[in-house]
Amino acid sequence: MAALPYIVGNWKMNGTRGMLNEARAIDRSAARFPKVQVAIAPPATLLYRTREAVEFIGVGGQDCHAYDSGAYTGDISAVMLKDTGADFTIVGHSERREYHAESDEEVRVKAEAALSAGLAVILCVGETEAQRDAGDAEAVVGSQLEGSCPRTEGAVEKLSVAYEPVWAIGTGRVPSVEDVAAMHKSIRAKLVAIYGDAGAEVRILYGGSVKAENASELLGIADVGGALVGGASLSAESFLAIVGAAASLSD
Repeated sequence: MAALPYIVGNWKMNGTRGMLNEARAIDRSAARFPKVQVAIAPPATLLYRTREAVEFIGVGGQDCHAYDSGAYTGDISAVMLKDTGADFTIVGHSERREYHAESDEEVRVKAEAALSAGLAVILCVGETEAQRDAGDAEAVVGSQLEGSCPRTEGAVEKLSVAYEPVWAIGTGRVPSVEDVAAMHKSIRAKLVAIYGDAGAEVRILYGGSVKAENASELLGIADVGGALVGGASLSAESFLAIVGAAASLSD
């Protein structure tokens, strides 16, 4: 059976307790879309409250530390995320790679720590505008996958990959259908090279200025198994329009 489309909202550094109303609204409406797997990643300060507030959607972290505990002021471990009720965590988001100088190896170790703690993982990869303009996009993303993909036993069963071209995140710019299709095909080939036949089952999400107006077109592309949504996930109305688009393609 093919995996359900996976629509995940990444709230980034947005949201105080008032945002729990948006989480509840997303949750209530998600129950109407059983053919779509829906999840949100609120800021860590809201994780426990969000898990308590919702019933039908997944809840996850936006990052985790490589170690379970220790003298790492301000960091949050995968074990701690699991303790809040989190189901998954994002690792390797381009904003972490850029602003925190995270290497592929660091991302891989975080992914493996998350899996060890019982969390599913959404691993982010993507090229910059300069790398795409230089014709290096597929090579860059392939290298990120090679260095970042977890190698622990059973990893592939709880892994999703999110392709987010850095130049499209929050900019309103979206790659062409042809470019998205080509990159997702390239990612699929790399996953099979890393994991063997099991790599064919890993969901590949698209992220980067996904909104209601373009969701159907993007989600209809071969090998696009869902979306990692940024700004549009902060409003239940706009996020649920994307969930609805995924549901309509699953009918």
